[in-house]
Amino acid sequence: MRILGVIPARGGSKGVPGKNIKTLGDNPLLYFTSNAANQSKLLDKTILSSDDSEIIKVAKENQINVPFIRPEHLANDTATSISVVQHAIEYMESLGEYYDAICLLQPTSPFREKGFIDAAIQKFITEDADALVSVLPVPHEFNPHWVFEPNDSGFLKISTGENSIISRRQDLPKSYFRDGSVYITKTEIIKRGSFYGEKLSFLESNPDFYVNIDTLKDWEIAENKLHFLKDRL
Repeated sequence: MRILGVIPARGGSKGVPGKNIKTLGDNPLLYFTSNAANQSKLLDKTILSSDDSEIIKVAKENQINVPFIRPEHLANDTATSISVVQHAIEYMESLGEYYDAICLLQPTSPFREKGFIDAAIQKFITEDADALVSVLPVPHEFNPHWVFEPNDSGFLKISTGENSIISRRQDLPKSYFRDGSVYITKTEIIKRGSFYGEKLSFLESNPDFYVNIDTLKDWEIAENKLHFLKDRL
């Protein structure tokens, strides 16, 4: 199976200005994702999708292929991740390069344990899944079976639609949230407009590595984590 890694990194971040090339520790943020991709033995190629010349320069310095400059209409706040990846697929196919699946690697989730990308790819292939996402467990107090939402009358109802609450924490079914570090999807599924398909697999991440950088507070968390993780990336 041929798998293309895609790193999406547009310019114009508002929460953390210039975050994709902002220095975290001794390296630009983009370095951590490009380094993890370069370590992979199962990615056939990794490319960057960006509209920003400075980001492209940093990517090339970190041995990431940049085959195109992302079109302007895919670099604004309304552009979706799926449209960005669809464009990358179309461009690579115009060069005669075809891939069975895409591995989306977001720079805003910079920390991935050594070997994690390949472990995810191997599970995706072995299970013949449509897609695989990296996840972390939802803390029990936020489990959807304990979450309420207002009904049409303004009263609360259990978000899962049940009539009575599950009273014991031990009886709650396990639930997960996407941690953002790895998405793997068959190309044919992405062309149909989805990252998930019908057979969605998952691989649980190490919570020590979790940070999703959207604000300056998230950046501070990443700086603190990097001190303890640098030898494990």
